[in-house]
Amino acid sequence: MRFVAALAYTDPAQYLEVARTAEACGLHALALSDHVIVPETFGSAYPYSADGRPPFEASTPWPDPWVAIGAMAAVTTTLRFMTNVYVLPARHPFVVAKAVGTAAVLSENRVVLGIGVGWMREEFEYLAQEFTNRGRRTDEAIEVLHTLWQGGMVSYEGTFYRFAPLTMVPAPTRPVPIYIGGESKPALRRAARVGDGWISTLRSYDELRDLIAQLQALRAEYGRADVDFDFVVSCTEAVDVDGYRRLGDLGVTTVLTMPWALYGGDATAIETKRDAMRRFGDEVIQCVG
Repeated sequence: MRFVAALAYTDPAQYLEVARTAEACGLHALALSDHVIVPETFGSAYPYSADGRPPFEASTPWPDPWVAIGAMAAVTTTLRFMTNVYVLPARHPFVVAKAVGTAAVLSENRVVLGIGVGWMREEFEYLAQEFTNRGRRTDEAIEVLHTLWQGGMVSYEGTFYRFAPLTMVPAPTRPVPIYIGGESKPALRRAARVGDGWISTLRSYDELRDLIAQLQALRAEYGRADVDFDFVVSCTEAVDVDGYRRLGDLGVTTVLTMPWALYGGDATAIETKRDAMRRFGDEVIQCVG
C-alpha cells in the first residue's frame, strides 16, 4: 500500500519543504488540487456536501498544479506527484497536454494526471469553456492527450476537437497515467473504461467497499479486469495501521491522507507538518507500506 499526502489548503511557501520531508519519510506522492479562479459569489452547488457549500474560502490558495509540481520535482528525486483533481474540460486539451507533458519530462515521469469534470459553472464561463457538455468533452480530451503524448506527427478527428497532423515537443518518454476522480455513474464508467486509476472523495469504509465493487464490476464489463489499476481513496475511518490494512483488504492500493491533521497541533505550521510526516512514516508507512 502506498500513501499520498494532500496539499490542499497548504501555504504554497511550504511546498518545497513539505516535498523534501515527504520524500525522506517514505510517502509515495503529494496530491495537488485545482481551481483557476473563485468568484466572490456563485450559484453552483458543491456536489460533495449536504448544503452545497464548498469546503474552502475565497482566500484559499490554489497555485497552478503543474508549476508547483515542476518546482517540487526539482528538489526531489523519487517523490511522485498527482492532481486531485485537475478540471480537465475547463481548458483546451492542447494546453493540458503541454503542461503535463513538460512536467513529466522534467520530473523523469513522476507525475499522474488525476482529472475531474468540474462542478463550478462560473469558473467554466470565465475560462470561455462550455459547461453543459463537459463530460463528453472530457472523454475526447483524454483521447487527445494520449494522441499528443505519442510524439511525432499526429492528427485527431472528434466532435469537439479536431486537428490536422501536428506535433507537440517534448513528449513524455512514458505514458502519463490518467486517474479519474468522481463518484457519479458517468465518472465510475469513465474510470473503468479508460482510467489507469480512480480517486475517491472522503468516504466511510462501507461506502468505499460499495464503490470499489461497482468499479470492479464495470472494469469486468469493459474487459479490463486484469489491467493494472490504482484505487486511490480517502477514508474517514482509517487513522491507524489496522484501519489502513482493512482498506487493503478491499483492494485499495493507495491511501490519500493528510498526516498533519492526524496528530494535533497547528496544522498550518511547517513544523507541525514535518513532525507529522516523520511520525506517520515511522508508525504507519514502515508497518503498512
